[in-house]
Amino acid sequence: MQTRSKSGISKPKLYSSILLVESEPKSARQALKDPKWLAAMQQEYNALINNNTWTLVNLPQNRKAIGCKWVFRIKENPDGTVNRYKARLVAKGFHQQPGFDFNETFSPVNHKADSHFGYYKQLGNSSIRC
Repeated sequence: MQTRSKSGISKPKLYSSILLVESEPKSARQALKDPKWLAAMQQEYNALINNNTWTLVNLPQNRKAIGCKWVFRIKENPDGTVNRYKARLVAKGFHQQPGFDFNETFSPVNHKADSHFGYYKQLGNSSIRC
């Protein structure tokens, strides 16, 4: 019986290739060490300030402020190159308590009348008549 080792046939040796892939930071502390992520964080913060996202108020007694967290993503072009570094500041909403932190919940849902209005408006602008 002739085995592969006796014939000199061996599996090719696979070497792990080292790819230089940029990774997304898992914490703000990691992101602050890189100027690209720092610029993305500054851009997000400026957008939040310009949009008047929040106002400073006094915290009621026996209440804790709801925390926030930075989330980082690398946005890529279709060919895989880096488009931009995206940083978002998100609230830790799971710490909220109904009745204390909010009274109502909202969902961005179209009402039936709104969607019909848009549909009829489109029909009025089209050249097709029913």
